[in-house]
Amino acid sequence: MQSKPSMASDTGIASPERQPRRGGWRWLPSSRLGRLIIVLNLFGLAILISGALVLNELRRGLVNARIDSLTTQGELLATIIDQAATVGEPEPMMDGAYASQILQLLSNPRSQRARLFDAEGRLIADSYWVSDRVEWRTLPPARARDEGPGLDLNLKGGSETDPESAEAAKAQAALRAEVTTALRGVHWAGLRDGADGERVVSVSIPIQHVQAVLGVLTLEARDVDEIIAAERAALLPFILIAIAVSLMSSLLLNRLIAHPVRRLARAADRVRLARARAISVPDISRRDDELGDLSRALEEMTHALSERIDAIERFAADVAHEIRNPLTSLRSAVETLGLVEEPAARDRLMAVLQNDVRRLDRLVTDISNASRLDAELSREPPAPVDLRRLISDVVSLYQATARTGEPTVTFTAPETLEAVMVSGQEGALGQVLRNLIDNARSFSASDGEVRVALGHQRGQAQITVDDDGPGIPPENLESIFERFYTSRPKGAAFGGNSGLGLSIARQIIIAHGGTVWAENRPEPAGGGVAGARFTVALPESRR
Repeated sequence: MQSKPSMASDTGIASPERQPRRGGWRWLPSSRLGRLIIVLNLFGLAILISGALVLNELRRGLVNARIDSLTTQGELLATIIDQAATVGEPEPMMDGAYASQILQLLSNPRSQRARLFDAEGRLIADSYWVSDRVEWRTLPPARARDEGPGLDLNLKGGSETDPESAEAAKAQAALRAEVTTALRGVHWAGLRDGADGERVVSVSIPIQHVQAVLGVLTLEARDVDEIIAAERAALLPFILIAIAVSLMSSLLLNRLIAHPVRRLARAADRVRLARARAISVPDISRRDDELGDLSRALEEMTHALSERIDAIERFAADVAHEIRNPLTSLRSAVETLGLVEEPAARDRLMAVLQNDVRRLDRLVTDISNASRLDAELSREPPAPVDLRRLISDVVSLYQATARTGEPTVTFTAPETLEAVMVSGQEGALGQVLRNLIDNARSFSASDGEVRVALGHQRGQAQITVDDDGPGIPPENLESIFERFYTSRPKGAAFGGNSGLGLSIARQIIIAHGGTVWAENRPEPAGGGVAGARFTVALPESRR
């Protein structure tokens, strides 16, 4: 049968017996939490970097700005050419030579290209012709003049199987469609592919004289991709710095979080393997953060569990010792009973047997109550308890069941004290009252009186239980609260008490945040002890 894996194993943390396996990425931490911190930080950073590199909004804004700029320039140039280079009446036409001179004289940015087409779509002017930019490409085969007019863009020809020829043909077709649209008197603006495969921003504006279209002016801008590339290059140092900071923060988080958590898990494994009684990681406990709080809480928890285990072991030893005495007496009486023939002696032995059985029964009952006490206290949540009503009910029960020759039980409280509220468990506090009253009755004479009083002082409710017994030896005022302490005065019935009543009472009061102590009441005349007094102090709660 396979054993259930430990908590540390479930979280991917190696036990003290096993060394974590390291793969090829030795700079990564060995814990899953550390790797998760690094991966998540880098993943978020990668998304941010990807968005910055794509720059869709910036690109879209640049394209729109370029279109607006080119449209404004084109309309101005088209108006100038129309006014200056239009000849002929009543059928106007554009003077291509003069229009070309106008285009050459006007200043044009190097990042832009201006081309002028006549009414039949032939290229008659190009800003690159008069610039210092030299473009070279293989000329297409010459064609006969009778092949008819067409759009002559001086673009590459060639086989469509050639990738460059295919790109040139695609660019030529896009430009032809743009110019054809403008020749119909429609403004065209947008993105299209250039001859070298790059995307260009282009506008084509018809040159119109009244209603006649005399030609087309096309303006192109090829610097959008260059601007985007420059922006990306400018972002590169910041990206590298962000990656370095992200890695450093991830490793720091791994050092400050994942590594301490792993150490705590290993310390818990040592406790689980019974190599230690409590978790102790001093350098983590000194930290003033949540991990320090967690470490201190785990240390306090394991120390409390260790103390609980020690208390259980001592309790088991005390129980074995206390049960051994009546069992030894029972065994001796049983062994002697068969040898005694005298009726009077047999009756005495039977009385001893019955007394030992009653003592064992009381011991087992009190031991069972004491062993279940912690579980009962933790099972029921605290609630407001009215001590005046609780004490009155307990005392009324003793008064109703009192027999002749037993000490009486009375209860007194100031009339101005209507209710004293505490937070706790009513059943457990009632057991404390019964244990104190039973203890006081066992030390009182048959005509004596047990007096229970209630008061409050400095924000605490105080319950006192007085008896008229012989008192408590001064050296035993504290030891009477120890388990199985049963020092009784002479003449008291042997085995009538288990010695657990006061111990249980103190355990319950401590669990409620209170204290209980014993003292002797002096006689009014002085010089003697009038009896014992047990005082319980509990913090009052707000109503």
